[in-house]
Amino acid sequence: MGNVGPTELIILLIILGTIAGIILLAIRAAGGRPRAQVAYWAPGVIPQIAEPIRERVRELGAENRLIEAIKLVRQETGLGLRDAKFVTESIIAGRYLPTSTERALQTGPDLATRVRELKEAGRTEQAIFLVRGETGMNQQQAEAFVGLL
Repeated sequence: MGNVGPTELIILLIILGTIAGIILLAIRAAGGRPRAQVAYWAPGVIPQIAEPIRERVRELGAENRLIEAIKLVRQETGLGLRDAKFVTESIIAGRYLPTSTERALQTGPDLATRVRELKEAGRTEQAIFLVRGETGMNQQQAEAFVGLL
């Protein structure tokens, strides 16, 4: 290697830095854990939460430690903050939370059919209320859903 000038030295350092960065990313991807859990929340389907976790959430709620209870639910389910808060408050309040398996076992017309029937009967507000109750959507989302049917 003859004379190596400053330009060649800079190019060599950039190449080595790039190679080192690629190696570090590969190592992290191969052995690292995901940055966040994948949530399996879908509107109307509450993730299954084991009874010991539900009991711990109730205990934390009784101790006015809502933030810790929400963190526990998020950790166990991978839900986002808003959804985890809803689930946590529901558990603490003792409200019934249907699970995905219970939802699948229900018979009868699906939600869209029931909403269409209410809408055709001129009972749009009841249709919106039904959608909100069964899916956990907010008012705006439920109105949009009913409007699309």
